[in-house]
Order: sequence, then structure tokens, then C-alpha cells
Amino acid sequence: MTRGVLVCGWLMGATILVSGCSTTREVPGLLQAADGKAVMDKTDDHVAYGVSVEIAAPPEVVWAALTDVTRWREWNSALVSIEGSIEQDGEVTLVVKDAPDQTFNLAVTTFSPPTEMVWEDGMPLGMFAGVRTYRLTRSDAGTTFAMQEVFSGGMLSMIEGSLPDFRKSFETFAQDLKTAAEAAASS
Repeated sequence: MTRGVLVCGWLMGATILVSGCSTTREVPGLLQAADGKAVMDKTDDHVAYGVSVEIAAPPEVVWAALTDVTRWREWNSALVSIEGSIEQDGEVTLVVKDAPDQTFNLAVTTFSPPTEMVWEDGMPLGMFAGVRTYRLTRSDAGTTFAMQEVFSGGMLSMIEGSLPDFRKSFETFAQDLKTAAEAAASS
């Protein structure tokens, strides 16, 4: 009986390793409208959340609000705490109201002012990954802000139950950023 359990455990681990070698960084077409309404997409390979909103401020102003960690608590009402450095190869630690008992430790892996930033966390070998992409595009209104987070990897099915539904906090984040950037642009 013990040998059967060991073999079963080994096979399960080998299956996770083989299937866990692939993660998804973005889901194309997830964000169709810049209406501030968050969306969720769930497949066997990923769980993704996204939101997009038009902001009446130039990308440089939106970027300044988005990357100043010392001021996030002033405008981001979805946040409990944040520490760290928002810059290339920086690290950010945050806690959100939707998951107050979880601390997210994130690495800033892409930092391209004022258009794109990527934060990542996860496990080695593609076992699990969370990839959040912030994208700012100049528009007639000022800036189209888009944020997407994709969770994927071989252990997704075991971890996704511990993740909150991020739609409400994504909508709150986008609206709060819009309000802060528009106020900064008008002052």
C-alpha cells in the first residue's frame, strides 16, 4: 500500500512538473472596451483579470501616479499596504483589501516609461505564475490605461481557490488612478 501511494505521489508530481513548464503572460483580446468594467477569463490554462479606462491626462502624468509608491496609499482605496521600489528590477510588497491576509511579493520585470510595466511573482519551473501588466496608450482623451493579471502554471488548479476575485479591486484601482491622474493634470 505504501509503495502504491509513493508511486502515485511521484506520478502526480511528475505530471505537475511536465504540465507546469508553461505559463501565460497575457491574454490577447481580454480587454475590449475602456469602460472601467473589469473582466475575468478562466480556462484550464489560466485565470485572467483585466480592466481598461480612459483617463483625461497625458501618459506621463498617469505614469507618475502609477509609479510613485510613496503616494499609492493617498489615491488607491483598494490597498491596505505597499512597500518597495517601482523601477526596473525593483521589488514591491503589497496587501489588498480583497485579500488582507495575503502578502504579494512582486518583482518589477519590465519598466518602460511611460507606456508599460510588468510585475511578476510565482514559483520556479513554471509551476505557478502571476503576471500583472500595466499599459498606457496615448489617446484622444489623454491616456487609455489597461491592466491585466494572468495566473497560470501547473499548480493553478491547486492555488486558484486561495485567490480572491480581483474584478472589484481592479475596477476600484482603475477609477482611483483615473481620479488621481486627472486631478494632477488639472492642477
